[in-house]
Amino acid sequence: MDFILEEWTKQFQKDQELTALNDAEAFEAFAGYCVLSSYHEDDFNPDQFRMGGGDDLGIDVAAVVVNGELLGDPDEVREAVRKAKQLDVRFVVIQAKRSEKFETKVFTDLADNLVQVFRRASMTYKRSEDVANLRACVDAVYENVSKLSKGLPKLAVHYVTTGRPGDNLLDEKRLAAAKRLRELDMFEDVDVVAVGASQLRDLYKKASEAVGASFTMPKKLPLPKIPGVEQAFIGVLPARKLVEKVLTDPNGGIRKVLFYENVRDFQGYNSVNAEIRGTIQDPDRRERFAVLNNGITIVAREMTTAGEEVHIRDFQIVNGCQTCHVLFDQQESLSDGVHVNVRLIQSNDEDVIGGIIAATNRQTAVSEDDLAARESFHKKLEDYFAAQPEPRRLYYERRSRQYSGEASVERTRVITRPQLTKAYAAMVLDDPAGTGRYARLKSKHEKLLFQPHHDPRVYYTTAAAFYRLEWLFRNKRAFWGYRAARHHLLAALKARLVGTGAWPHGVTGKNACDKILDVVWNPLQSEHHFGELLSVVVAAQAEAEADRAGVLLSDLVRTERFAERVRRGALGPSS
Repeated sequence: MDFILEEWTKQFQKDQELTALNDAEAFEAFAGYCVLSSYHEDDFNPDQFRMGGGDDLGIDVAAVVVNGELLGDPDEVREAVRKAKQLDVRFVVIQAKRSEKFETKVFTDLADNLVQVFRRASMTYKRSEDVANLRACVDAVYENVSKLSKGLPKLAVHYVTTGRPGDNLLDEKRLAAAKRLRELDMFEDVDVVAVGASQLRDLYKKASEAVGASFTMPKKLPLPKIPGVEQAFIGVLPARKLVEKVLTDPNGGIRKVLFYENVRDFQGYNSVNAEIRGTIQDPDRRERFAVLNNGITIVAREMTTAGEEVHIRDFQIVNGCQTCHVLFDQQESLSDGVHVNVRLIQSNDEDVIGGIIAATNRQTAVSEDDLAARESFHKKLEDYFAAQPEPRRLYYERRSRQYSGEASVERTRVITRPQLTKAYAAMVLDDPAGTGRYARLKSKHEKLLFQPHHDPRVYYTTAAAFYRLEWLFRNKRAFWGYRAARHHLLAALKARLVGTGAWPHGVTGKNACDKILDVVWNPLQSEHHFGELLSVVVAAQAEAEADRAGVLLSDLVRTERFAERVRRGALGPSS
């Protein structure tokens, strides 16, 4: 194996706490991380998309990118499809081998297996539950063909080794595999790629870097010195350049990661966005765009300028999410005369950044509930997590890739807002069956999440339990294949240790936190308790399969009936 990639894989395995994986499995996770990062620039769990065990049909890693979201769970795909007005979908499939050579038959076999996964007829090949989940994701996309008006899904197939592609026969097999998959007439485009050592190194370097962009901005004016701001400019940028140089990711999609700090996601073509689209499509009005639109605000933590050249790194578009999405969607209608007002601000002061976000969004029709995304309670959580003793320290990520440049921070100890929200709902609110749909979860429990009077200790405790369970998924083979039931296991642990019902904040809540923390920070005790609760999940799954054969675990975990079975099993026979 390539020496550099071998060392990088070992370090990656250590950073991601994947020490229980053998060399082949660790390389699969590493290759999956490198390739998937080229389609999704935000952080993600690299082991989450790796197939485990046999009957995987040669698929080592698989994911679905739906409108910029990286997904691997059928219910998450269904939710993303449900809420979208139009769909931009890409399926990514990876086979990864440590070998220093490519085997030509891999492309042929993989294409044959993928025909089984993507064709509309039922699968006849024996397959693992992971492959069955992938097929369920595929079905969820094609059940809503009407939303594919912009084009059918794209398929990207990557065969990764540590060798060097270039063999003529390999190329013939690669092209033949692509042709066979195109003949399904299920895809807008099929890309079958051989990824060798050199390409994999480049992918890893890009995956490890913060988001950056370089562009020419001839019409800009520097602002006077501002406290907390290193430098700032106002100016205009050609809309085409904004789309090409800033908004578009390496695979042609919109860079969703840029809008993490923006308090609202794209709202579709509501009346305001439809008017923006109308302006762009109107030949007489499009060149007035700069005076008809408020423009965008970019906050960068690094910015260098040299004449007209601007380079920004680790940046966010904090205002202008709607404008950017419409420009990206309507890029074919953009002419050279369409310009966008741009405010460029360089700052590393979180209070200044928070103030910019709140101020720029209050100038639009954003509600106070939307602005709660930047409220001080999240900062309090961040400080509380980081203040714990080192062995128990976790990091709450308030903004995307917040800790990506800090080598001292273990990636597995970083807890994102969606992860924390779901863990809290499962354990504190006793709603493990409702955690699959993040948007619905937030809406359902809006008044019960991240309230100013809440005790940070409760959130930290649920995060610690989540961290320990994820560690078991990565390092204990008995837990492999049951990741879909993670929130039921969290709820079951809470039920076993402190009982069911609402978990109060205050003194009583502190006692519950202490009981749970004593277990989850003890590796032997946590493995013992979660191991017994895993048996409860397995029993609940068997009971459900007796009622309906062939039901997927990923579907079971969304039902309250399954949650009740696990809850009852966690409490013991007397319940």
